[in-house]
Amino acid sequence: MLRNLRELYQYRGLLLSLTQRELKARYRNSVLGFFWTFLNPMLQMGVYSLLFTVYMRQNIPGYTFFVFVGLLPWIWFATSLGTGASAISDRRDLLTKVRFPAQVLPATVVVTNLCNYVLSLPLMVALGLLLGYVPTWHVVAFPVVLLTQLSMTVALVYIVSALNVTFRDLQQIIANLLTMWFFVTPVFYRVDSLPEAVRAPVVLLNPMGVMVTSYQAIFYEHQLPPPGPLLMWLGISLALLWIAAGIFERRREDFAEFI
Repeated sequence: MLRNLRELYQYRGLLLSLTQRELKARYRNSVLGFFWTFLNPMLQMGVYSLLFTVYMRQNIPGYTFFVFVGLLPWIWFATSLGTGASAISDRRDLLTKVRFPAQVLPATVVVTNLCNYVLSLPLMVALGLLLGYVPTWHVVAFPVVLLTQLSMTVALVYIVSALNVTFRDLQQIIANLLTMWFFVTPVFYRVDSLPEAVRAPVVLLNPMGVMVTSYQAIFYEHQLPPPGPLLMWLGISLALLWIAAGIFERRREDFAEFI
């Protein structure tokens, strides 16, 4: 397990190089190119804002900004998990090379989407300033939330990418699971609008519920996120990363055979 994580750090230069290549290739031959990094979340935000402010009214002040704060990290997570499932099974060209570090491929997917998320943050801040939501000192908690989500996402992508090599249906299952997961994560509604009986499962037992509400606390509510759930999931995420590295290491010998 330690070997896997140690090798990932050892090949950080390769990880950076592959991430740069993925970012350049993502919108290659597209007219708007890199601007889709900003347009995709903006268009999704517009759709949900229209749906929940006009057709299904949500009485939340600054609703557009509220949605945007939660939507950006969700896109990072969902895109990483959805595309990361095939990170190993789709890269036979690289894995057939001698001593290619397979653990770099799932990490590249997560880091590429992390870059898109970070590059979208100035747009989120600009929208907040336009609507009167000025960042406060509570942003000091942002790195903790970011680290928690990064650890959890890398761990899950390691697991699903390793399992998808021999169980190809997993990629389709993940796609459908993410749709359900999205609607039980408070991206476009407040947790206090839910019945008391379901609030705990939506937030405490849902890691992305904790992440999204933490981002909302920092940028929208201008307060520190509750430390209990956040630190609990930070610990779980780090433990899960350790376990995921072990699963990935045990299955790595089978990759060349099944792809």
